[in-house]
Amino acid sequence: EEVKSAIDIQFGPRIMGVDPFDREKILSLLDFRGNSCARSGIDLAIHDLIGRRLGIPVSDLLGGSSRDRIAASVEIGGGPPEEMAKYCAECVGKGILAFKAKIGGIPEKDIERLRAIREAVGPGVSLRADANQGFSPKEAIRLCRLAERYDVGLELLEQPVPYWDLAGMAEVKRSVDTLIEADESAFTPNDVMNIIRQEAADVINIKIAKAGGLYNAKKIAALAESAGLKCVMGTAWGLGPKIAAKLHLAASTLSIVDAVEFTEIILHETLAAPPHDRLFLPPLEDGFIPVPTGPGLGIELDEERVGQMKIG
Repeated sequence: EEVKSAIDIQFGPRIMGVDPFDREKILSLLDFRGNSCARSGIDLAIHDLIGRRLGIPVSDLLGGSSRDRIAASVEIGGGPPEEMAKYCAECVGKGILAFKAKIGGIPEKDIERLRAIREAVGPGVSLRADANQGFSPKEAIRLCRLAERYDVGLELLEQPVPYWDLAGMAEVKRSVDTLIEADESAFTPNDVMNIIRQEAADVINIKIAKAGGLYNAKKIAALAESAGLKCVMGTAWGLGPKIAAKLHLAASTLSIVDAVEFTEIILHETLAAPPHDRLFLPPLEDGFIPVPTGPGLGIELDEERVGQMKIG
């Protein structure tokens, strides 16, 4: 209701009659802080419309496609080590070969969760961890050193300390070999510029809704690339258009590396019309999701099912 109201009452009247090709002008008319999800919805609609008008996929608008399918990762909720490990093993059976475990409590207990997952999925599966701001700098350093000692193959640790503590995150980054990723610290291009200045992260987590849309997401990726940082893409609540947008952004941005998080595909419906209603869902082929190739975002919504869920 909040997102719909922001679009209907606040944003919609500002942009009625504006040429959709004037992306910079349109998005400059929309407040950012507090309304990033609503702004993102309009941004996605603009890119979809322009792509359809030109008869090209959104990935072409964003720089062209460097890959035609994207490796998928899912998040694993915190819990007892054996339960987290069992769930990961079940997901491997559905073709998912990359995971991000939710941790951020006591390093000695969290490392047991990561060790259990690694034992369950084997050495060839990607494993990351998200502390969700749950550690102090010293706790985060201890967790990373334990992961290195036990050789769990932890690719990166996401947002180990509170979002405002860039100095603390920089301390963690300097002290360990594990890559440190900024998420809650990195909403806007300005945020990312501050992270770069303070050398507080190795990796930036881009979420389209958090960034306010594809246009800002590309700016963030460009900033990260200019500073020699890599980017990953995180889970974001959203239906078929949001999933397609993530695929187009990942396909067109070389600084976005490795698997993209698509936890949403196992948590809720996509409301995509065939054939994408199946392509976006497990089981996945070799752990990958294909990038849509049609004009715009390249998918259609199942209007009948959408109509049944409309708000207001």
